[in-house]
Amino acid sequence: MSESLPLLALAVMFVVATLFPINIGILAFVGAFFVGTASLHLSEDEILESFPASLFVTILGVTYLFAVAQRNGTVDLLVRGGVKLVRGKVALIPWVLFAVCGLLSALGTFPTAAIALLAPVGLKFAQRHGMSQLLIGAVLVAGAHAGSFSPIAVSGAIVLGMIEQTPLQLAPHALFLASLAFNVLIAAVSFVVLRGHRRADPAAAVEQEADDDASAGVDWRQVLTLAMLVVLVGVALVFRLEIGFLALGAGALLALVDLNRQSKAIEGVSWSTIVLIGGMITYVGILEEAGTIDAISHGASQLGSPLLVALLLCVVVAVVSAFASSTAILTAIIPIAVPLLLSSDLSAAGLVAALAVSATIVDTSPFSSNGALVLSNARGSDRTMIYRQLLGYTGAVVAVGPLFAWGLLVLPGAL
Repeated sequence: MSESLPLLALAVMFVVATLFPINIGILAFVGAFFVGTASLHLSEDEILESFPASLFVTILGVTYLFAVAQRNGTVDLLVRGGVKLVRGKVALIPWVLFAVCGLLSALGTFPTAAIALLAPVGLKFAQRHGMSQLLIGAVLVAGAHAGSFSPIAVSGAIVLGMIEQTPLQLAPHALFLASLAFNVLIAAVSFVVLRGHRRADPAAAVEQEADDDASAGVDWRQVLTLAMLVVLVGVALVFRLEIGFLALGAGALLALVDLNRQSKAIEGVSWSTIVLIGGMITYVGILEEAGTIDAISHGASQLGSPLLVALLLCVVVAVVSAFASSTAILTAIIPIAVPLLLSSDLSAAGLVAALAVSATIVDTSPFSSNGALVLSNARGSDRTMIYRQLLGYTGAVVAVGPLFAWGLLVLPGAL
């Protein structure tokens, strides 16, 4: 009973957080307290032992730095620079949006924030140039997750931070490159399948030219921000220093030279993500204390070969993530995968990357934050039609994505 109760409570949390607008991290903290005290007889200090303090600093730092960069116009500068490249080259629009979105997320922008910035621009371009809005939405989501597992990105820091607490070894670049390559593949397939073009509206083209010409110049604060981002990435990768403290330092310095615009930069910190991750990882500690993780892992090992179990995990992650938070799913599933990796010859980098990919490629679902952003920014067309297109696209991804992720990332390492 002590093993099944925490799992039942976790299932209830996902259902409640899916049906109602409440952060699952809040529910996880509450659940950790009640299950920990009532069922496991743990003290408050013991319950909080699993709280990810290092991860808290990392997410705080990178999202604060992004908020500063957004307020001083550096993010807009990157977006404008990418958009300017499509002048007269309509076919490049999806790829420029993919690249800019990937760059933003790789530098620490939360994927949802990157999509929120680019969806209005991208879908407006799609309408003006007769391109599929579904294609633009799919490419934006793929781009956001192509960069989201870099060592200094929020999602990358979360996964790498969890793996560091285990005996497993996972090279930071392996996760990043695997996700990048897979999402490039998804974007390419989406481009080929969904690409459509009709004659653009001449008036809209003139309006676009005016918009491009109206772009603002570059000031020294933006140059400094770009330079610090480059230095930050280099120092973090070469010297393996704590990215959270480095990002906080860079953000504080940039705020000091731009006090008028940065006094409220702290409001741009992704507090909802911090609450979600903090609560979920704390609750995962309760699951481990109750023996639930070991019980699930043991049960999974009885299903057959490790390869089959790995495929099952990828499928489950994809299906659930289409209706719930991908980040929350990853924090719950990775501890279950660890015993499987320790007891088999499966590649840690391959399986973790496959799980990360399976959890995020379905974010085109209109039930996810990213899919909802695409739907809310759809232009001209009937929203019901776009909604159905997103559902159909996501269904296709759920059907084949996890299998391809498993086949490309897990299977080669086991052969």
